[in-house]
Amino acid sequence: MTSHPVKCPHGSLKMFTLGRSRWLWYLCLCAVLPGSFCLLATGMLFPRESSSREVKDLSGLWSFRADKSPNRNQGFEKAWYKSRLAETGPVIDMAVPASFNDITQDPKLRDFIGWVWYEREVLVPSRWVTDEGTRVVLRVGSAHYYSVVWVNGVKVTEHNGGHLPFEAEIGSVIRADPKSPCRITIAVNNTLTLETLPPGTIQYFNDPTKYPDGFFVQNTNFDFFNYAGIHRPVLLYTTPKVYIDDITVVTDFLDSTGFVKYKISIQNAVEAPIKVTLMDKNRHCVASSNKSSGVLKFTDVQLWWPYLMHDNPAYLYSLEVHLMAADERSTYGDIYTVPVGIRTVHVTSTQFLINNKPFYFHGVNKHEDSDIRGKGFDWSLIVKDFNLLKWLGANSFRTSHYPYAEEILQMCDRHGIVVIDECPGVGIKDIRSFGNTSLAHHLDVMDELVRRDKNHPSVVMWSVANEPAAEMPPAEVYFKTLITHTKTLDVTRPVTYITDSNYARDRGAPYVDVICVNSYFSWYHDPGHLDVIPIQLNTQFENWYGKYQKPIIQSEYGADTVPGLHSDPPMMFTEEYQNVVLQSYHNVFDQKRKKYVVGELIWNFADFMTTQGVTRVVGNKKGVFSRQRQPKAAAFILKERYWKLANETGKIPFWTKYPCGLV
Repeated sequence: MTSHPVKCPHGSLKMFTLGRSRWLWYLCLCAVLPGSFCLLATGMLFPRESSSREVKDLSGLWSFRADKSPNRNQGFEKAWYKSRLAETGPVIDMAVPASFNDITQDPKLRDFIGWVWYEREVLVPSRWVTDEGTRVVLRVGSAHYYSVVWVNGVKVTEHNGGHLPFEAEIGSVIRADPKSPCRITIAVNNTLTLETLPPGTIQYFNDPTKYPDGFFVQNTNFDFFNYAGIHRPVLLYTTPKVYIDDITVVTDFLDSTGFVKYKISIQNAVEAPIKVTLMDKNRHCVASSNKSSGVLKFTDVQLWWPYLMHDNPAYLYSLEVHLMAADERSTYGDIYTVPVGIRTVHVTSTQFLINNKPFYFHGVNKHEDSDIRGKGFDWSLIVKDFNLLKWLGANSFRTSHYPYAEEILQMCDRHGIVVIDECPGVGIKDIRSFGNTSLAHHLDVMDELVRRDKNHPSVVMWSVANEPAAEMPPAEVYFKTLITHTKTLDVTRPVTYITDSNYARDRGAPYVDVICVNSYFSWYHDPGHLDVIPIQLNTQFENWYGKYQKPIIQSEYGADTVPGLHSDPPMMFTEEYQNVVLQSYHNVFDQKRKKYVVGELIWNFADFMTTQGVTRVVGNKKGVFSRQRQPKAAAFILKERYWKLANETGKIPFWTKYPCGLV
C-alpha cells in the first residue's frame, strides 16, 4: 500500500553566490535597487478589484469526499474529476476555507492521510465568458499539501506545497462549454515525505495481532497538528488580455526626501503606455511617471514606522499603475494599486535598525490555529488576534512555522506590526532531508514566498527554517545555498533561520544575518529547576555572540500552562510557574538588550492543537492566551513588560496608552 503525493519535477539544482558591499545611500539606490529582486517569471499579485478587475469569492460550502480506498488512489483510477463528485459516491458538505479534520464527528477523517476531493459548481458572469479579451483566473490561497485542479474535467494546474497561493487561467476551458456551470474540482493530498516541506515519513505496521490490515501513521518532527484541506479562499478573478502581471517596489529615504524604486511587469504586450502614480493617504499625487521602471522621488516623506515606535505608525502610500494597450481588435486598460510603506532595514553587529533607528522586537510567535476551523482563514479570528496583540503592546511576530495568509500581512502593514516571515522549513531532522531534491524544493518555496511578500513593509526579515538539525554535515552546504539564494532574491532584507543547536556545532549560523535562538531552560532542560534560567540563558547569549558577533533574538521561550491550574510554590504546568519562567528570562533580557540582544518573542501567543501524545494534553499549552483567546496570568506579565519596553524604546501616541481595539 502506498500513500504519496504526485511527484513534481524539479529543475536542476544550482549553487548561488552573492557579493554584498557597502555603499553610500545614493550609490545603494542606483546600484543595488535595480537588482534588488530576482524572482519567478510571472507575478502573484494579490487579487484586488478595480475598474478593470473583478473578484468572485468562492468561500462557502463545497462537496467533499475522502478517498478511503486502500491505496488512496481510487479517485484518479476512476477519474472522479470527469463528472460531478456526487456521482462517484457519497459526499458531504465541507466549509472552504477550513481544515477538514475537525468539521465532522468521524475520528478517521480527523487523522486522515491521503487524497481528499473538493468540488463546487459556479455560475460565471456571462460577460466573463463572451468577452475573449477578458482573462479569467482561478486562484487557491493555499491548500495543504499537494494539489491538482480541474475545471469541467480539464486539468488546469497542480501545486507542490502548502501555505502559498497558486493559480491558473481558465478562460479557454469555460468558453469551450459556455452554457454549463463552471465545475471546479480540487484534489488535495496531505502526505508528508522526506522531500516535502515540512518533511515527514509514513510508517506501516504489519503485525496482524496488533494492528488492522493496512494500518499506517504519518510521523513528523514538528509540534503542531498537521491540519489539511483548502485553508484559504478560492477566488475567480479577471484581468484584461494585456495586464499588469507583477509590481516590485523597494523604498529608501534621505532626510525628508523619499524614494520608491519600482519595476512593473506586463504580460501579452511588448510595450504599452503606462502611468504610475504615487499617492499619499489622502490620495494626493506626490510623484508620477510614464515608465515601467524607475525611481519616484518626492519631498516631505512620511515613513512607515512600527507600532509604538512613532506617533504616526504604519503610514502607507498607494502606488497606482494604469496600463493602456490595444491590438487590431480591442483596447485594453488595466489598473492595479499596491500599498507602499517607505522604510529601510539594516543590521549591524549589535543592532537591528528600522529607518536607521534601533528596533527591539517585543512580540510573539503564533500559529494559524483555532477551534473547529483548524488552519482555515477566518476574519473574525484575525481581527481578534490583532486586538490582543495591540493590547499586549506587542510590536512584532514570527509566522511560525510557515507563511501566513496574505490578508494577515496586509493587516500588519496597516497596523505597524513587524513580521519575521518564515517558510515551512520546520522538522528538518533526518539527514535524508538534506538531499538535492529537498533543497531544490526548498529553493522553490523561497522563490514563491519572496515573490508573494516582497512588497510588504511589515516584513523585515526572512526565516528559511525552524530548528533544523544544523549540526549534521550536509547542513552547511544546504543552508549556505539556501540563505545565499534568498539574499539574491531580496538584498534589502536580512535572512535568518531559527536554531536550537549547540552554538559551536551549528553549520548554518555563519551565513545568517541575525542569530535567532530557541531555548526552554527549566522546561525541556532541567525541568522544574527555575534557578538554572539566569545562568544558562546568560551562558547561551555569551556563547552565541562571542562566536558570531551578530545581533541575537530570543525567538522562543516559555512553559506549558493549563489555564486555571495554580500552585505555590510554583510547579510545572501552573500559571505561577509560567509567570516565574517569563520573569526570569526577562531579567536576563534586560541585561543583554543593552548590548546585542535585539528581541524577544514568547512561545506562544495562544494555545494550539498538536498530534496526540503523552506529553500533550489536547494540544500545546504554552500560550499566554488559551486557544479561545482568553488571557492567562502570563498575558498580564507580558503586557506590563511590553508597554514598559515601548515607553523606553519608542514614542507612544496618547491614544495607545490604554488600548481597547484597532484604530
